[in-house]
Amino acid sequence: MKTFINNSWQFTPQFEKDLLLKNRSEIKTKLASVNIPHSVNEMPFNYFDELSYQKISGYRKTFRTFATWKGKKVFITFEGVAHEATVYLNGHTLGTHSCGYTAFTFELTKYLEDVGKENVLVVKVNSQETLDVPPFGFVMDYMTYGGIYRDVYIEDKPQNFIEDIFVTTKNDNANFQITFNSNPPSASVVNIFLEELKDAPTRLQKQTKLSAKKMQSQKLQTTNIVAKKSFTINGRQKTFNFSLETSNPKLWSPETPNLYKAKIEFINDSTKEKTLQEVNFGFREIQFTKEGFFLNGKKYKIRGLNRHQSYAYLGYAFPKSIQKFDAHILKNELGLNAVRTSHYPQSQHFIDECDKLGLLVFTEFPGWQHIGQSQKWRDQAVQNVREMILQYRNHPSIFLWGVRINESPDDDELYTKTNEVAHSLDNTRPTGGVRCIKKSHLLEDVYTYNDFVHCGTNQGCEKKSKITSNKNKGYLISEYCGHMFPTKTYDDDIHRTSHAIRHAKVLNDVQKNEDIAGSFGWCAFDYNTHQDFGSGDRICYHGVMDMFRNPKMASYVYKCQDEKDLVLEVSSSMDVGEHPACTPGQNWIFTNADSVKMYFNDCFIKEFFPHSEKKSFSKKFEHLSHPPILIDDFVGNRFIDEEGFNEATSNLAKRVINFAALNGQSNLPLPILLCGGILFLRGVSFAKLRTLYDKYVGNWGGEASTYKFEAIKNSEVVKTLIKAPVKELSLDVKCSSTELCIDECWDCAAIRICVKDQNSNILPYYNESVIFETSGNIELIGESVSSFKGGMAGTYVKTTGKTGKGELVIKTRNLTKKIPFAIS
Repeated sequence: MKTFINNSWQFTPQFEKDLLLKNRSEIKTKLASVNIPHSVNEMPFNYFDELSYQKISGYRKTFRTFATWKGKKVFITFEGVAHEATVYLNGHTLGTHSCGYTAFTFELTKYLEDVGKENVLVVKVNSQETLDVPPFGFVMDYMTYGGIYRDVYIEDKPQNFIEDIFVTTKNDNANFQITFNSNPPSASVVNIFLEELKDAPTRLQKQTKLSAKKMQSQKLQTTNIVAKKSFTINGRQKTFNFSLETSNPKLWSPETPNLYKAKIEFINDSTKEKTLQEVNFGFREIQFTKEGFFLNGKKYKIRGLNRHQSYAYLGYAFPKSIQKFDAHILKNELGLNAVRTSHYPQSQHFIDECDKLGLLVFTEFPGWQHIGQSQKWRDQAVQNVREMILQYRNHPSIFLWGVRINESPDDDELYTKTNEVAHSLDNTRPTGGVRCIKKSHLLEDVYTYNDFVHCGTNQGCEKKSKITSNKNKGYLISEYCGHMFPTKTYDDDIHRTSHAIRHAKVLNDVQKNEDIAGSFGWCAFDYNTHQDFGSGDRICYHGVMDMFRNPKMASYVYKCQDEKDLVLEVSSSMDVGEHPACTPGQNWIFTNADSVKMYFNDCFIKEFFPHSEKKSFSKKFEHLSHPPILIDDFVGNRFIDEEGFNEATSNLAKRVINFAALNGQSNLPLPILLCGGILFLRGVSFAKLRTLYDKYVGNWGGEASTYKFEAIKNSEVVKTLIKAPVKELSLDVKCSSTELCIDECWDCAAIRICVKDQNSNILPYYNESVIFETSGNIELIGESVSSFKGGMAGTYVKTTGKTGKGELVIKTRNLTKKIPFAIS
């Protein structure tokens, strides 16, 4: 039985030995009451010293020995402690674990007090980055934080129990490798039941529409048992392999994330005691070839982003609901089919949700560029691979093991070992190793490479043949964009647009190259980083979303490639004064509609199609199903309707005016000058052309400009976007859930806020202050007074341990929004 012990811990930022004393009254160290997940220090949003979380801190927890534990083995599991944890029970050292990104378990049985008596559990946590274990030893482009930041639970088990279950699938077979903690008694029985999981609420497209309470009541439902089998085991070995055939199982894929539950019942022949273990898995087969990536025999182009598991204020220390919410954002809001867990294994809750949603996962063991030279460091690296695979290998969403330190140099000795460990523990998945060097030694099955060749004016990616050292193996781009063009939500139109177009160009060129399996952009969300990186404020602004998961313009490039929701966005406010010399420049429409009609002050200008006849622009993204569409016409037929031009003269004038609108009025090329000369001969002077430009494009000081865009799908208008002078402001608030549940640990809601105009456009230069006030049984995470950044802001509220109600009030200039919460 699993008992979570996340609540009612005591914490000190400076570990002292008196923490081990049995009598609380004898402890002189000042202790604060905390709940898990917990961070050793709450940080500001930016401009903080990473030394603030580098501590040797202490945690203390008391609990009583249950009568039901008598005759059992009792274990404690920590899902994640950053970064070296030494655990004590009643003054006895249980052991030390030296990886902040994998779980570890210690047995408590030997040192437990008698039934009913109190036990003292103490954890010494070293979160200093001077540790001689991965990923430490040099600089890192991410914060590592500190604390007991994932779940903690106690389990009681019989003397003989199932220690590990590994499920693999092929065709109609589910193969089970069952490992016991010791040789089980002879003639013991193992019963295996296979059930299909269906009606998972997490498959709904909009997580924001599903409350936590509703999710609680709609747990995965099971159908009839689809397969079952019993085995008698002889007890002369610890590991047993069994195969269970099913009839036409439903396959797991990004489109159909069908899951099955295996229930393994062990009946001890000596004691007749029954124990039951369960594991979820999916039927699917993975293959990388020189042609690309195949899942269940079908070729897929991987379209993903990299994710750091960190958030504002508390870093890693956020609960299950927020971990799951990130998976929903990646799958349902960004329309991805894959995610890379850079640069370490991430929460089981996050990966569970990827299983349910159909989000492919590339996960890797901890590290960033540096390979330690001490034997301790290198042994720990291999151990980290072992722990990663043993703990995550039943997830159907994981399709690739990263067994090389991110962007590290070749080290054949180390990486021979990591590959051997990976293949010995899991022969169903390939290995990869993220590097930033061409023609590297390839000990893995897939050459995974960070391709940052694109600078905005060249090809989106390099050809596989120029990078990989073995063209017959699979090839995958593991990072692109990122540091090549950091972008903030409050950058100007041109910068934010360029950021988006760069992502589109890489996606297009990856799609073009059939032998590239796919790509992971850097990255999904902005993140706090060390002083050596980022923008000097301890933030890397590399995300297509900000740290609160608010969208940047580049996010719409990814949204467009998915078909679930209709997307219509324009890269500009269409305010001419936003652009140098009042030149509109290149403005783009992001949509997955069939076409988009544009109107200026209710006058129809043009219907834009994804793949237009203008090869110079459409060819740039011709391999994307839903490419960005350039607004290349600001005139339409107005020269004919309003100026009285004939069609030939109108076309010449439009060519000149639209070229100037896109590129400026200086240094016009010869073809445009020739058009101007022909117009002059037809009675349209250069002065007249300037007047036409000012009237139809520049409009500096003219009448108010209103642009309307209509998305067309199946010949019908399905969405409308209007860009007009701002007259009204409103607060738009999205909450991950307004019904919080105190279950295994404290619960939390992510609040995303933006200021919009009367036409629901986010106002990117609204940077006013915002005030957060809570009441009832919730409290704020982070600062009570913050500011909008690019018209957007965010915060988090958490439960206090009491059920009932709570309320968050959000205030900014003349705007107020109240968000009620129910806590159960």
